[in-house]
Amino acid sequence: MRNLLNFLLKYINIIVFLFLEGIALYWLTSGNSYHNSTVVKGMQGITRGLEERISNVRSYLNLREINANLSAENSSLRNRIEKLSAREDLRFVSVGDSLFRQQYQYTHARVINNSVNKQKNYFTIDKGTLQGIKVDMAVTSGKDVVGVIVGCSGNFSVGISLLNLDFRLSARIRSNGYFGSLSWDGRNYRHAVLNEIPQHIIVNVGDTIETTGFSAIFPEGVEIGTVSDVKKSGSDFYKITIELFTDFKKVQYVNVIGNLKRTEQIQLENQLQ
Repeated sequence: MRNLLNFLLKYINIIVFLFLEGIALYWLTSGNSYHNSTVVKGMQGITRGLEERISNVRSYLNLREINANLSAENSSLRNRIEKLSAREDLRFVSVGDSLFRQQYQYTHARVINNSVNKQKNYFTIDKGTLQGIKVDMAVTSGKDVVGVIVGCSGNFSVGISLLNLDFRLSARIRSNGYFGSLSWDGRNYRHAVLNEIPQHIIVNVGDTIETTGFSAIFPEGVEIGTVSDVKKSGSDFYKITIELFTDFKKVQYVNVIGNLKRTEQIQLENQLQ
């Protein structure tokens, strides 16, 4: 009680001033139509501004749900494209082939753990074997490479990131078709290195680098990045620096790609070897 009295005594002048200002404003607006309409318009403007800001906040808070829905729709569309592409030539499809020669199957997931500042980086997604995820499935962000699944539990999976010293990927230069081995050198999280490209070919800064499809994990033509620097080394090959399309610090939603024919291909290749 004493604190309240001390507060009132301290700010009594301000309180009386605001009270009298309120009475004066009320008399002014209620007795004059012009001032009344001006105040009403001003209040409406303030209200619209507040409603607009609240709407923007709600839209921002709903972005996660919107992104998840877009990712699911994207995976569904990719599966449809695979089926439609495979139906182009049904003369070579057996009657029992219910997948219409579909080779890749897509599903979406959310990244719930990720690292970029280690020498061997991994990420975790919120789907596992119960949702059809398996080891050696490719992971992309939109149309760009992220990594490969290396471990699964019932509801979670861990992937090896492209930003891992143990990660190797068969990649090619889109403009001329020459391929080599792409890896990360452990330095900048936005760059990787493409090796085994012979020095007798022309490589230009800005050339697009993409997957070859030779690994039976990634589909052919998944984008990786662009050439940012080309250097001649002491060997017969270039050292090519690639600026990655994927910003691994921003990865939230990914597509997991399963090669439905991978087991058959690996078994055949192992028999011949």
